[in-house]
This record gives sequence, C-alpha cells and structure tokens, in this order.
Amino acid sequence: MDTKTLLEWSERYHVPTYSRAPICLVRGEGVRVWDSDGREYLDFTAGIGVVALGHCHPRVTGAIREAAGTLIHVSNLFHTAPQTHLARFLCENSFGDRVFFCNSGAEANEAAFKLARRYCREHFASDRYEIIAMRNSFHGRTLATVTATGQEKYRQGFEPLMPGFKHVPFNDLRAVERALDNRTAAVLLEPVQGEGGVNVPDDGYLPGLRKLCDEAGALLILDEVQTGLGRTGTLWGYQHWGVEPDIMTLAKGLANGVPIGAMVARDPVARGLTAGTHASTFGGTPFVASVALATLTTLLEEKLPERAARVGRHLMNGLAALKAKHSVIREVRGKGLLIGIELSRPAAALVTACREAGLLVLTAGDMVLRLEPPLIVDEATCDHALAILDGALAKA
Repeated sequence: MDTKTLLEWSERYHVPTYSRAPICLVRGEGVRVWDSDGREYLDFTAGIGVVALGHCHPRVTGAIREAAGTLIHVSNLFHTAPQTHLARFLCENSFGDRVFFCNSGAEANEAAFKLARRYCREHFASDRYEIIAMRNSFHGRTLATVTATGQEKYRQGFEPLMPGFKHVPFNDLRAVERALDNRTAAVLLEPVQGEGGVNVPDDGYLPGLRKLCDEAGALLILDEVQTGLGRTGTLWGYQHWGVEPDIMTLAKGLANGVPIGAMVARDPVARGLTAGTHASTFGGTPFVASVALATLTTLLEEKLPERAARVGRHLMNGLAALKAKHSVIREVRGKGLLIGIELSRPAAALVTACREAGLLVLTAGDMVLRLEPPLIVDEATCDHALAILDGALAKA
C-alpha cells in the first residue's frame, strides 16, 4: 500500500487524539528507524523515552520469542516465575520492598494514589487524603492523573475533576511547606519534570521535601516513569539527590516497548493494599515480565545508566556550543539523556525541520525541544544529530 493512502486511512479511522507527523514508520534497528518510503532517521525520541535499549535489541527480541512460546497470560490469581523474579529484581536494585504491576505509568500513579489514601486512612485519619502535586507536572491521562497533572491544557473539557489534589510551584520548598496540613497524605512529583519542560530542581529541593514529609507524616511519591531506569544517568532519578521515596512509579523503559507499569513501595506502606483492594488483569503477565527481566538485566550488565551520564555530558556540551552560535536557544538543561532546549519561539517548526533532515525529536511544552535518544546511543551518533540540529536551527 502506498504511503499516501495509508496516511489518509489513518486520518479517517483513528480517533483524532494525536497530531501525527506525516510519515509512517515501518522498521527500527538500534538508534535508527525507517519510514514506508525507505527514508532513514536518527530516533532521538525513543518512543518518548521507552525504547531504552534501542529498536529490536537482540536480547529483547529473543526474550519476546521465548516468552511468546512458553506462557503469555494466566491472571494474577496464580504465581508465575517471571513476575516474581522481576519483583525481586526491582526491590533488590532500589529502595523498595514490594511491587505492584500494571500496564502503564498512569496506572502506576493511580495505584500510588490509592495506596497513599488507604495507608493514611488506616494510620492517621479518614480525612487525610489530599495529595500535593507540582505545577507543570505530567502524571498521565486518566481522570485522576489528569487532575494530578499541573498543566491546565490537559484538564480542559474533563471537569469536574477528582477532589483531593492541590498544586504548588515546582522547586519551591516554602510553597510545599505552606500547603502541608493535617489532610495531606502525600507529596507527588517527578524528580526532573519531563513533559513540563525538562525542569531540573535545585540540589536541596528533594532532600528538603523528604524532610518536610517526614516531619508532617506525609508520604513522598516519586513519578519515575520518565526519569527512572537509567534515563538521567543513574538507575533511578532520586539517586542524584541522595534521598529515597516511600512510593515510586515506573513504566516507559521497563520492558523496552512492551506495555508494563509498576509501583514500588516500602513494606510498611505497601501493606496498605490488601487482597481485593486493588488489581490489574494484565499487570505483570509472564510474557511482559520476561521481557522486562531481559531489559533490566541488559541495562545493568551493559552499564547503560553510566553510559547515559557520559554521553549525556557530551551531548550537553555540543548543545552549549550551538547555544553560543544560535540566539534562538535560551537555555539547555537536563540530566543524562533527558535534555531540554528552551527556545525563544515555538519549537514545532524546529521539530519539522529536524525531521525533514533525518532527525526525530520531541517537544516538552510549546517552547522546549526535548531529546531522549535510546541509552545505547554513542558520541558519534550524537555528533551527527548535533550537525542536523545545527542546520535545522539555521533553517528554522
């Protein structure tokens, strides 16, 4: 089928929830993808930070084949070895003691909200249910996670929203301190805001939040859907600041593109959810757990968090040179391979110019260009991307 017809059908038959680029991607390998016309692109989107090991990584592909031929689904009414091994892996390599598996980051955040409310109801008071979240945050597309998200554009038209959430400025400890009261169950944030503009907090911010939560008896929930699994140069984003949360949510890179989410929690908190209080039909199936185990094992064996830190520094240095050359760049910020380039005008035209030159990139809000290549990317590929971006900046 020709590309023109395929794009026309896509426009006709899909619910119009996406502003799609006018190309059809058909194949991927490593850091590169190809469209239906045979054109090659450097993929610095990684499925919005999902394919951490790159496209069609041989160990992931092998795990998919083996798992598909062994056991795909039996429900969580039974024990399965891959899920148990995955839970142990996550706990032994993080602060956590227990894991709940689901299908996405939004579902993981929903589980965290329910856990925080139930835990505080049992340990404190029935009206201790509020969650303090941050402006410019992003936590998902369900009704509760849209309410938690601190960006008005994602809420419009879906009112009335869920009760029990309030928002304060990101990176402002005093604002959190003022918002805390005897109804506060938890404080929720991304260690580095992704969708909100790749905003990196001051060094004292997360330690300060941990202290405030401890003093108030509130839980600290870190949404590591985008910052976890090596993306920022450490296995977990919280490790940059030497703090540990009570609850952490994961998804995106956990199974390199196969849908999975997870909520990780400390044991005393995790026990707030008992048999029958929460569930997921497809959460942590033997199939997806096997793929996630292959992904995580490869991530650690190949030291990809350390690679992300090293290559991220190289990429940031190159972007600093572009900033000196192009006045349209206001600021370059990020950690590891989660990088934002704030511009003085909307980023959409630059996204188009990059795509036309063979580089796929993202936005993070209207004025920020976002780079999230697979963690396997090397310095030479980053230099290629920088050259394309240089030309696109001159053109745009």
